Amino acid sequence: MIICRGEVCVLGDGLCVEFLNVTECAAIEAHGFVGRGDEKGADAAAVDSMRSTLNKMCIDGTIVIGEGERDNAPMLYSGEKVGTGGPALDIAVDPLEGTTTCALYKEGAMSVIAVARSGCLLKAPDVYMDKIAVGPGLPDGVVSLSGDLRTNLHNLSSAKGCAVSDLTVVMLKRDRHAILVESLRELGTRIRLIDDGDISAVMSLIRGENDMYIGIGGAPEGVLSAVPLAAVGGQIEGKLVLNTDALRERAKSVGIEDMERLYRTEDMVRGEAFFIATGVTDSLVMKGISRGKNGRITTDSMIFATWGTITQVQRTFCNASGPALGVGTLHG
Repeated sequence: MIICRGEVCVLGDGLCVEFLNVTECAAIEAHGFVGRGDEKGADAAAVDSMRSTLNKMCIDGTIVIGEGERDNAPMLYSGEKVGTGGPALDIAVDPLEGTTTCALYKEGAMSVIAVARSGCLLKAPDVYMDKIAVGPGLPDGVVSLSGDLRTNLHNLSSAKGCAVSDLTVVMLKRDRHAILVESLRELGTRIRLIDDGDISAVMSLIRGENDMYIGIGGAPEGVLSAVPLAAVGGQIEGKLVLNTDALRERAKSVGIEDMERLYRTEDMVRGEAFFIATGVTDSLVMKGISRGKNGRITTDSMIFATWGTITQVQRTFCNASGPALGVGTLHG
């Protein structure tokens, strides 16, 4: 149920459950492509499902982060309107995070969505972002892109009451991170390199699986990651990588004026918002889709809402479109 007071949409657990169906359906469709080596097919299945489900909802939704710009993404492009009409919402989506992961049957593929009132999510261009993030329970500004790596690790270890050598830093395994990896090795931290899925990596900070995320990844994924971190009191900081005129023009096209700005958690998500992820394959934070006898399908999802709802939900369906047989309980 969507509750409105006057013209203001009140986000709540009822709306979370409605959007949970969006990621579940997309994840189920993508799961049909797990291990089949077809990245485009997997992504298209997730996108088609997510768009179809969103367009059946009684919302006035605007995709602020989607599959790319309108000229390059026929569906769920940035600026696309979804829904049959209702409260105005900003929607950020990644129908299938980890397309390669899904195609190769590796860990970490998931379907992701974040929702906020209109104007409350940063409209990040489809460019890279230099990012650093930590989980909850730490002093504000304990790490920052404005500080050097040694200082960040020292501050983080001091706040956690441990040695730098006890910290685990998670990051994407990319050639562009070679110098960063070497520096981390010299400073003595443990490094967990992942093939794909920086949203999953940031979520692992919340679960305490890792201590810090660092490196260059997608700017849209940075904004999506900011929502669950905001819900639990974690922190993320990002700076857009705009090293060509074309990239700077792309940033200007979505309203970015300060090309050197450091975006903090509160700059990426303002006010009430929620984030939902449904696993396609197993990951550090949740299980993937499982298929049982008689066509039963079980999903595993995580919900993070800035008003205090943080929960894991497992639901079993008779089939891909059938009714849920069991529903996890939302709780603060």
